[in-house]
Amino acid sequence: MTNKIYRLKDVINATGLSRSSIYLLMRDDKFPKNILLGARSVGWPQSSIENWIEGRITASQS
Repeated sequence: MTNKIYRLKDVINATGLSRSSIYLLMRDDKFPKNILLGARSVGWPQSSIENWIEGRITASQS
């Protein structure tokens, strides 16, 4: 199974959220946490972002 790493611009494009909204949701434990890729770079596993999106869709249909 291949799991890509999304960088911030990819997460913004996939979710439609702004940078500040992403970090606010992360702070409140309502968005997947990023992972450290290097000294000054972070990313998100593609699967965690896709699961979060699916969860939002499911919640909106309830």
